[in-house]
Amino acid sequence: MRNDELTIGILGLQGAISEHLNHIKSLGAKGVIIKKPVQLEDIDGLILPGGESTTMRKLIDRYGFLEPLKNFSKLGKPIFGTCAGMVLVAKEITDSTESHLHLMDVRVKRNAFGRQRDSFEAYLDIKGLKDPFHAVFIRAPYIDSANKNVEILATFDDHIVAARQNHLLVSAFHPELTEDNRFLELFVHMVKNQKAASIY
Repeated sequence: MRNDELTIGILGLQGAISEHLNHIKSLGAKGVIIKKPVQLEDIDGLILPGGESTTMRKLIDRYGFLEPLKNFSKLGKPIFGTCAGMVLVAKEITDSTESHLHLMDVRVKRNAFGRQRDSFEAYLDIKGLKDPFHAVFIRAPYIDSANKNVEILATFDDHIVAARQNHLLVSAFHPELTEDNRFLELFVHMVKNQKAASIY
């Protein structure tokens, strides 16, 4: 299966939407901005971009995305949560009783590295990538607890900043804000493999 046979959506409520779209296109797949729940029926994978997680949760509720997103996940279609997206898919949030999509067996700490002024960049060794990845952290969360069925892909200062569980992929950093599309390529491969398995 070729990448141009894949359609990947970016939830278009808030966050770095166009940057994700550019990366998807650079990898040869079709990118679509998702504004309505019905659009989820026509895509093979979905990106939940970074932004402000509390605001995104309110917008997901306001525009009726909560159950459609959960159903999308139940179909086994890949979902990639970046930064705030990682908070949204977590089953638990540190210091809060309000998890949202409740999909991934992790507990996430919001704004774990500090506020906007504490944003930073670092080179990470990421499982599946040959060379270090230049990662951009902006008001970033991290995973402070993960179930044994969660595959840890990268850590920074002993904190989990990228992980995968079945059809779910998350990163605390913003891969779309660099010219390096290798992390997004990991997600495209997940989408390709899932679609191929569903056909055969």
